[in-house]
Amino acid sequence: MTTHLYPRLAADAYGAGRLTKIRAQAVSGRSCREVAERLGIPERLRLAAPADVAGPATEQLARTERVLASVIEAVIGACYLEFGYEEVSEAVVEAFTPEIEGALAHPADFKSALQERLARRGTIVTYEVSAEEGPPHERTFEVIAMVDGEQVARGSGRSKKDAEQAAAEAALESLTP
Repeated sequence: MTTHLYPRLAADAYGAGRLTKIRAQAVSGRSCREVAERLGIPERLRLAAPADVAGPATEQLARTERVLASVIEAVIGACYLEFGYEEVSEAVVEAFTPEIEGALAHPADFKSALQERLARRGTIVTYEVSAEEGPPHERTFEVIAMVDGEQVARGSGRSKKDAEQAAAEAALESLTP
């Protein structure tokens, strides 16, 4: 992914930090899940499940972001070992093109943007997990963004990182520039 993005981002002009953030967004767990769903991985997992374990648990696993992201990573690794870098890199870029374009058009690093805005004011943000719900494979987190000891926003997500991003986005919207 980095080899594909580096020339597109003019990394020399914008710096490696921007490249890192865009790449991380393009291949995040959420992005891997979306690619897996487009490639029909959940259905393939359901069909491959042994008959004696098929059912609600299998269905739940076939929809879990962490599982789908891990399967996509494993498939990419297996293809790399079988076919080599050149062939696989083109296929990976093709599979992730919507995620790459989305990351380029709408970089979603709200935590960094919030930190930068607050740094200009001489303050910092901290995040606290206020709730965790659901079974381990379907956990939802709620996070509070705190500035100077006061709650400024809440966010929720399927991971702590996603919940923090949502809280940071809400905080950016609520804070005056």
